[in-house]
Amino acid sequence: MQFKHPELLYALFALLIPILIHLFQLRKFKKQAFTNVAFLKKVTSQTRKSSQLKKWLILCTRMLLLAALIIAFAQPFTSKTNTLNTKKETVIYLDNSFSMQAKGEQGELLKRAVQDVMDNVDETETVTLFTNNQTFKNTTIGGIKNELLQLDYTPNQLNYDAVLLKAKNLFNNYSGNLKQLVLISDFQSKSSRFNPTVDSLITIHAVQLKPVNTNNLSIDSLYISNKTPLNIELTAVITNQGPELENLSISLFNNSNLLARTAIDISETATTNFTLNTDEIILGKLVIEDVNLVFDNTLYFNINKPNKANVLVITETNDAYLKRIFAENEFHYTSEILAKLNYNDIENQNLIVLNELENIPNSLTTALKVFAENGGYIVMIPSEEGDLQSYNDFLSTLNMRFEKLNPSEKRITTINYSHPLYKDVFNKQVSNFQYPKVNSYYPMLSTLTTTPLKYEDGKAYLSKSGQVYVFSASLKTENSNFVNSPLIVPTFYNIGKQSLKTSELYFTIGEENRFDVPITLQQDDILTLSLGEENLIPQQQYFNNKVQITTTETPNIAGTYKVNNKSELIEQISYNYKRDESILRYQDLSTAKNIHVSQSVSNLFDTLKSDSKINELWKWFVIFALGFLAIEMLILKYFK
Repeated sequence: MQFKHPELLYALFALLIPILIHLFQLRKFKKQAFTNVAFLKKVTSQTRKSSQLKKWLILCTRMLLLAALIIAFAQPFTSKTNTLNTKKETVIYLDNSFSMQAKGEQGELLKRAVQDVMDNVDETETVTLFTNNQTFKNTTIGGIKNELLQLDYTPNQLNYDAVLLKAKNLFNNYSGNLKQLVLISDFQSKSSRFNPTVDSLITIHAVQLKPVNTNNLSIDSLYISNKTPLNIELTAVITNQGPELENLSISLFNNSNLLARTAIDISETATTNFTLNTDEIILGKLVIEDVNLVFDNTLYFNINKPNKANVLVITETNDAYLKRIFAENEFHYTSEILAKLNYNDIENQNLIVLNELENIPNSLTTALKVFAENGGYIVMIPSEEGDLQSYNDFLSTLNMRFEKLNPSEKRITTINYSHPLYKDVFNKQVSNFQYPKVNSYYPMLSTLTTTPLKYEDGKAYLSKSGQVYVFSASLKTENSNFVNSPLIVPTFYNIGKQSLKTSELYFTIGEENRFDVPITLQQDDILTLSLGEENLIPQQQYFNNKVQITTTETPNIAGTYKVNNKSELIEQISYNYKRDESILRYQDLSTAKNIHVSQSVSNLFDTLKSDSKINELWKWFVIFALGFLAIEMLILKYFK
């Protein structure tokens, strides 16, 4: 039992006063002679005993009456915790990720959880509630009822560590508060388990919502499997989490027009192919039918009119192999000798190749430095007869330097398979590769560079600093057979593609996506993305002849967006949701430590209310006081 006003209990010391008065009362009996002395002594003895018993009973009832009144004014109560004078804080995390679309016994998991929260949390109680994309701090459930009813799913799910960190920041800093953190989620299996550390100030409660079944179909991915001058072949990957299915229908749309429909049998994974015309602009959409999760039943993609990167080769030797690589259907290729170079053309390029110039003039070095700062890409191929001083003047801005030409043969044996230049070139690492060689090379000193290709002794053959690639040896056939090796095409082709990173079939929402739009903007002009009535301004950086757009968490709605310059449509770009929530596997929280697990939202809040419920007892002590008063009156009236 606890007391709201325990200081009033000091008044119980007042009970000593009637006891002292009773024990030390000064009343004396007088002796009175009487004829029948024997009879008088007997009556006196009996009278004194009855009188003493009656006084003791009255004393006890009055003391109990006074004690009951004092305790009643101290307002006693009982509770499982000492919560009367402790401020309570409740923070609720409500998971609104796509996996909460799964059906439970009473409908979609998220919708049921929202209803349970509204039904079980007092509408006047101050709480803080947050989701993956919204926060309602120090509010009431009644105040955010409409927002909860309209709560929608989001593709940007917080990981478990981020949820705990955000929740801790939402609590007040005062350590004396009773802090309750309620996590409502399906707790899908992720790369890291939900295993919170011990926090003595916060009690963590978890409600794991589970669907009635874990079957799900999803369109996993789409890619170009083959490309010819006339056709593009697309391959779609479908995944199945459930029993084997037959005749699963897959539809391909261009905008709202049905282009093709096929049916496949699927156990776990299956693929299907579609063929499109190369010259056709496609605003595509793949669709399957599935009654479980719906966010992964559609995959948007688009094929724009191809943008060609501008490639300028400044050369003093044969560049026929470069012209073959930078083919006309994908690149605007220009070749100029140094003596006739028009410097005004530099700013209009995406890639400049310095093809074995014997000397790099200071004017060209200055122009190339500005070009690189504005987003341009440069490839430098040295000449065996090159001016080492002019080379190093150019390389000095890149923290690179050539040493004197070394006339010794070297093999190029190390390929950096994880480098962006070769990331998607090889299916696996090759051990029996026909490695190219050089007869002479410039030893390279460099810092803060990457090396896609190395010699057998680990020294750099091809280095990259920023947007500049530097070969350490001449590519003339007299010096090297690199031009005839399988590496020549992916190396230069991918550098050319990097110089103007056009949009892909689709991007994934929540990841860092970057693409270039070849356009020249006027001052203060910006590009926007639009989908229906929704318009947003993405992060963008303007260069001389292109705009580089970067997106991460926005846009957050899947679809094919228009890239606009004011009212002018430039191109289209597609975004899709991540597919990692399509796999309906869940963690086992029964073994989790430092958390209290409940089976349902209603059970959890019933427990919290029971733990914090205060049973006030002062009314009982008032009743006891009245009872003792009645007993005293009965004693006075009927006790003879």
